[in-house]
Amino acid sequence: MDLPTLWFALAVTCWVLFFVLEGFDFGVGVLAGALGRDDHERGAGVTTIGPVWDGNEVWLVAAVGVTFAAFPDWYAALMSGLYLPFVLILLALAARGVALEFRSKGGTARWRAACDGVLAGSSLLVAALWGAVLGVLATGLALGADGEVVGSGLGRSVAPLVSTPALVGAALGVGVALVQGATFLGLRTTGPLRARARVAALGALVPVAVLAVAVAPLGLVAVGVVAVLVADRREVLAFAATSVAVAGGVVAVLAAHLPVVLPSTLDPAFSLTVAGAAASPGALRLITIAAVLVLPGVVAYQAFSYWVFRRRVASERVAT
Repeated sequence: MDLPTLWFALAVTCWVLFFVLEGFDFGVGVLAGALGRDDHERGAGVTTIGPVWDGNEVWLVAAVGVTFAAFPDWYAALMSGLYLPFVLILLALAARGVALEFRSKGGTARWRAACDGVLAGSSLLVAALWGAVLGVLATGLALGADGEVVGSGLGRSVAPLVSTPALVGAALGVGVALVQGATFLGLRTTGPLRARARVAALGALVPVAVLAVAVAPLGLVAVGVVAVLVADRREVLAFAATSVAVAGGVVAVLAAHLPVVLPSTLDPAFSLTVAGAAASPGALRLITIAAVLVLPGVVAYQAFSYWVFRRRVASERVAT
């Protein structure tokens, strides 16, 4: 395997880890306030992601960093053509981080409710925007002969967002995030929140199934498997199946046109390929050394964090 191919595989892996791990964070962010009937239950929902959300977000940094370092032309086209959704994503992620960190800093239920509202809104927005971005990537951008996205001003970045693939992707992104969040809450909580999470997962699977018919009929198989596992209360397998389905979807989008990494909707000859978008051989060798030194530590730290915080969070009140 040559270095460009190796680094494309690593880039896809980083994006997969981000969407799988942050996907349930976004879902929990929306569902914790909706499923919690009181301040205690809402707090229990948020607690399930409290120790891990910032570690999960590291994979966004890794994915963007790998894309920038290994495939600068691909990175440039994405950031120039989709700068508006990426800016909105960063702002929403910042708002989500503030809500999670500041939730416990206020002493009143009103303060925590306000933070829960910001958390839900920002999580919903991020899930929709990432879904829209993946929808656009599935079909490509208006790349010119120079490898740059044609157009100027705000319209160049707005046009892809109002396309049918982007709108369908946004709806699917929200639906899948809700399924991920619900299965994670079912896995990580006890009591009433755990029971409601099961119902929420089954409910969220309905629109996902409808969208899967239009986008990828094979996705109906994954929806059916997850639904059976959720209904059977096999929470570990349900969450695992959801994660595998998300990973498969991301891989399908990013690798659907190989060796093309970003199709041009204007002319297939203008599309970016793995070899054409890759950095120089010397640069790829250098970042390979850096990856060998850094990535194992990141994986080990995150695995340790999940092991430490593996116990369920009680959503029921304990009698005293």
